[in-house]
Amino acid sequence: MLERLSETSSNVLVTGAARRIGAALATDLATAGFGVVLHANTSVAEAEETATFIRSTGGRAAVITGDLSSAQGLSRIVDRAAREIGPLSVLVNNASIFEPDEIETLDIERFDRHFAIHTRAPLFLSQAFAEQLPDEASGLIVNIIDQKVWRPTPKFLSYTLSKSALWSATRMLAQGLAPRIRVNAIGPGPTLASERQSAEDFRRQQEAVPLGRGPELVEFANTILYLWRTPSITGQMIALDGGQHLAWETPDVVGIRE
Repeated sequence: MLERLSETSSNVLVTGAARRIGAALATDLATAGFGVVLHANTSVAEAEETATFIRSTGGRAAVITGDLSSAQGLSRIVDRAAREIGPLSVLVNNASIFEPDEIETLDIERFDRHFAIHTRAPLFLSQAFAEQLPDEASGLIVNIIDQKVWRPTPKFLSYTLSKSALWSATRMLAQGLAPRIRVNAIGPGPTLASERQSAEDFRRQQEAVPLGRGPELVEFANTILYLWRTPSITGQMIALDGGQHLAWETPDVVGIRE
């Protein structure tokens, strides 16, 4: 359940808001009272559909497009978002790709693509967000990262490295943008099945985490609302992962007498 904002003039930009977690975030934050700008790259029709639904329920929503992997596509996204709906109070860096690789299959183009979307784009969007924030206002940036950065494996090498860099950037931005802007992160665990997973694989993955379940989509907006309403928190990552980052039953422990 979402609690509505007490103020009605707060606006948020959500990148990668056409589908999956991003679309849920946009819809739920609008329900809570935010004016929402949905960013999309290729899935523009889906973003427009979500924006139309938000407006049909009395919310405020706009859609902007841009390729976060290109400097040209990145350069004016925040400015366009603020022109569409007014000054932004919150930036949610949600856009993501999740392509498998390991050291044996490392590819320069795929590596650069992950770092462009997961690290470079959030950094420069954060810079632009800070520049547009009115002098008397305070703001919040939330980076959607992954619990994997606390528990890395050799798999999804480019993805995990680029998300780890974003986790470092989260703390550095929290230092550099204080006191007017707080910067935090969410570290999801198994939330939605990937395009490579069967329903059975995803069910087994969720059941294997310590709590036996992953997050519901509404928990992402609830977490952002908590961060928005709690002005003493910065430089933190909240894991919405059912305890996945705490998993400890590894081969060096299970079945070994110590």
